[in-house]
Order: sequence, then structure tokens, then C-alpha cells
Amino acid sequence: MLELRPTCEHCNTPLPPDALNARICSYECTFCAECAETILGNVCPNCGGGFAPRPIRPARNWKNGNCLANDPASATVKYRPADLAAHAELRARLADVPPQLR
Repeated sequence: MLELRPTCEHCNTPLPPDALNARICSYECTFCAECAETILGNVCPNCGGGFAPRPIRPARNWKNGNCLANDPASATVKYRPADLAAHAELRARLADVPPQLR
């Protein structure tokens, strides 16, 4: 199940479990939409993959105990701002490769 990290890894903006602006890559690297789209250009600085909106875990137990109460979001902050110079090089290498083909 997704870890639901509490903040953007680049700018440390809070991203609560119901945040509509949370973006993740396939490794669950977590960023706010502003960083993912504007600063990072839809290229994860950790793996080179693209981003997708992070799903929202049900706050309420609608079925089988699958909810935040039983599977809470992580409280562990992974604040590791991207090295923007190194990221610019990565983005340049991937400029012609669509996210689904990376």
C-alpha cells in the first residue's frame, strides 16, 4: 500500500492524505504539483520517471477496514530538495522520451 508521505520532498509543503496537489512517481517519491510540474518538469529527480496524482485513501471505513484509521499516512518526512543543476541535465537527457517510455 502507498506510504502517503506527509510533505513535498523538494519544498517541504505539507501534503496531508487528502491533498489533491500530491504527485508521486512509481517509487512513491512525493512532490507537490507545483514542484512536479513547474520546477521538475514531470521528471522525478530520484528515478527519472514521470508523476501521477497520488490517490486518496478513504478516510472512512466503507468496506473491509480499508481506511486511514487502519492504514494511516506516514509521518516520516523525506525532505531532500533536488539539485537543480543536476536535474537540468537529467531533464535534457529525457526531453524527447515520454514518461510512459522512460
